[in-house]
Amino acid sequence: MGFFVLTNVRMFGGAADLTARSNKIELATDVEEKDVTNFASGGWKELFGGLFTSALAAEGQWEAGDLGKVDDESWTNLGAVGAYTVCPNGAAVGDLAWMLQAMKASYKLGGAVGDVAPWTSGASGAWPLARGKVGHPPGTARTATGSGTAVELAALSATEYLYATLHVQSIAGTATPTITVKIQSDVDNTFASPTDVLTFTAATAIGGQIKRAAGPVTDTWFRAQWTITGTNPSFLFAVGVGIK
Repeated sequence: MGFFVLTNVRMFGGAADLTARSNKIELATDVEEKDVTNFASGGWKELFGGLFTSALAAEGQWEAGDLGKVDDESWTNLGAVGAYTVCPNGAAVGDLAWMLQAMKASYKLGGAVGDVAPWTSGASGAWPLARGKVGHPPGTARTATGSGTAVELAALSATEYLYATLHVQSIAGTATPTITVKIQSDVDNTFASPTDVLTFTAATAIGGQIKRAAGPVTDTWFRAQWTITGTNPSFLFAVGVGIK
């Protein structure tokens, strides 16, 4: 990916696809600087990395009505820890994605007369910021059990985790339509012998989840797999998968 202008940032928080109602998104991760300068430091300040932090800040045009809208999602989850996925340039399978579990720490709405109603929100990371790829696109409806297109990441060392996010945006059907999504790995993109790496909680309502699984994992290819039950079910959902 070369230079590009931010015109197609995709942002998912919980059940909400905030793409069409956001116009500024910032992700940040920092490590605390600890001063360990001593008489053997040769006259130079010596620093040591301490605690890591991560955060998300966003703003845009206000909207309300259900948990897929910014007001409902932000108010319901204020003070709660949830799943966030940010894609800098589209949300097709294989596009770059950043994943974060964070506490919704702030929410602000309203402005001056004549303004397009604005909102701003901030979330403080409860897990590391993970970098990876989109594993399932948000606009593809699924009505039956199946699996997605494989994406190549990297093998995980014993000190790394595989992170994955699931954003269920809509559910239709009767007899309690349910979707259970898992992340599988394999040595190549044929998935002749897939291994289950992590499984999300079965979803019967819209919402977001984030899970992680400890390494090592020697496989380098990953995909989403889903099991759907119910009568005439249909689901819209997005999946991100990455490593930290």
